[in-house]
Amino acid sequence: MQRTIRTFSVENMANFKQNLLYWSQQFETAIWLDSNNYEQQYSSFDAALAVEEFTSIKTDYYQAFEKLKAYQTTTKDYIFGYISYDVKNDVERLSSKNFDGLNFADLYFFQPQKLLFIKENTIEFQYLKMVDNKIESDFEEISKMSFRAKSRNLKIKQFKPDIKIKLRIHKDEYHHKVTKVLEHIHRGDIYEANFCQEFYAKNSTINPVEVYKHLNQISEPPFATFLKIAHQYALCASPERYIRKEGRKIISQPIKGTAKRLVSSIDDAKIASDLSRDIKERAENVMIVDLVRNDLSKTAKKGSVKVEELCKVYSFKQVHQMISTVVSEIEKTTHSVDVIKDTFPMGSMTGAPKVSAMKIIENLEETKRGLYSGTVGYFTPNGDFDFNVIIRSILYNKEKKYISYSVGSAITAKSSPEKEYEECLLKAKAMRFALLNSK
Repeated sequence: MQRTIRTFSVENMANFKQNLLYWSQQFETAIWLDSNNYEQQYSSFDAALAVEEFTSIKTDYYQAFEKLKAYQTTTKDYIFGYISYDVKNDVERLSSKNFDGLNFADLYFFQPQKLLFIKENTIEFQYLKMVDNKIESDFEEISKMSFRAKSRNLKIKQFKPDIKIKLRIHKDEYHHKVTKVLEHIHRGDIYEANFCQEFYAKNSTINPVEVYKHLNQISEPPFATFLKIAHQYALCASPERYIRKEGRKIISQPIKGTAKRLVSSIDDAKIASDLSRDIKERAENVMIVDLVRNDLSKTAKKGSVKVEELCKVYSFKQVHQMISTVVSEIEKTTHSVDVIKDTFPMGSMTGAPKVSAMKIIENLEETKRGLYSGTVGYFTPNGDFDFNVIIRSILYNKEKKYISYSVGSAITAKSSPEKEYEECLLKAKAMRFALLNSK
């Protein structure tokens, strides 16, 4: 469907972006993607906002990718949405029977009536024809939003949250479960598994926008996301890209390897350098790179799968991360959704071999992953796409008053349960702080 496009210059983009997030809350459906001006390859825009459904698809995992393929092919427009981790059950003969306190649908995408892209100091409005007469008035409203208007769109009073965060798996039990994973590794069933645990709060209410703003300010990641679908929210500070299609080029950037940031610049540089040379961390990363290469080869032109970067350390506000970049080239006739289906779920969140690892972690984890370790992103009208990995994220069901954030780490033969537990606490730190210190 044809869109009307208008472009405006903005003097104070930081303020405009903040207003835009508040303005989006009047809509039942909204997805905000923010690169936080992170200088990284393959980025199409600084930020994007999609709001107000025109058409949509919401389904469980059964034939989810075929349904998505049909929807994307028919729509031939921008569509934004997510694929939960449990759509793995559509790809392999697997199941998800653990506790689920959030109840997100397994897969959801929508065609937005209103779509906005931020590029440097310009804002581009792309509206479907039935609402294109509102572009100028919407721009004026967003530009001049007052505190009262922001509060009205939030529809939530300012308050100090009373949140009691609990662990789904306590420390001793975590050690026991990681030991079980190590037994599988030593038996040769798998050689790596990403084992995750949930932190949660019941009967708790938060202000999603303020918590997201705080979390994003703490982390400033390149793949930040605010997702709102009726009463369900994902507040995501992800540093990781899952997969991107740019013409016939496919890019995947798995993360494996984490070290905390330090106050002293000398000590901080040293810990980053130590991470780049750490044998265990590099082994974790290389194992997943091999898995990603294998996944990409299913749709790649012969000989086109290449590793552009191996085990490069990137520094974020909270942590240093070891990231590799794997690319491939596909045929013109290859469908975009097939590329995602053949690589899903992402290897950095499963382990290797992938199917065996998923079976083992399903048995040992206490919570259904759902949206966590799934992906949020978008398709363009010509079939290009970009998707993150949903990690470092707070998930919230406002109706059930249930808050959840999960963290995990890669277990290999050299893993120590104590060190893996400490890594999980490090990754959980930003989410906990954002929840307990936001308005």
